[in-house]
Amino acid sequence: MEQDDVQLIACIPRLRRYARAMVGNRGDADDLVQDTIERGWSRLSSWRRGSDMRAWLFGIMHNMYVDQLRKPALATDILDDDTPVTPVRAAQADGLEIRDMEAALQLLPPEQREILLLVALEEMTYEEVAATLRIPLCTVMSRLSRAREKLRASLEGRTIVVPLKVVK
Repeated sequence: MEQDDVQLIACIPRLRRYARAMVGNRGDADDLVQDTIERGWSRLSSWRRGSDMRAWLFGIMHNMYVDQLRKPALATDILDDDTPVTPVRAAQADGLEIRDMEAALQLLPPEQREILLLVALEEMTYEEVAATLRIPLCTVMSRLSRAREKLRASLEGRTIVVPLKVVK
């Protein structure tokens, strides 16, 4: 196995964690990771050696996620539930807090949620996020600020009032 292959495989756990937090559904997240790895593997020759492969793969994942949001979804039925049972924490309060956090994250607009997750979960710098998503640094900072405020308000049970733009 070549060094590039090893490096790509080493990114899978972080890709899975990010996809699950962003998508919210384990099956859809795993599909997104698989599609990302497949595309990354097939285009490994286009990756610039010496650059951050994780950021390159996150960029691929971001583009695939946006493409999936734009496509109309096909109606499917689950035929067999072979989902492994997730271990439950001993304290019910911990489980409720995690559930509340997941629900609050899903209420964020996708463009804010992905930036929040890249910074908080993946510990990427603002500059790395801007390069990964190909957006200006100031956009990263403003979306992150709005995401944090909405998340905080949601967890505190407050409602954020969004001012309407008046069109003349």
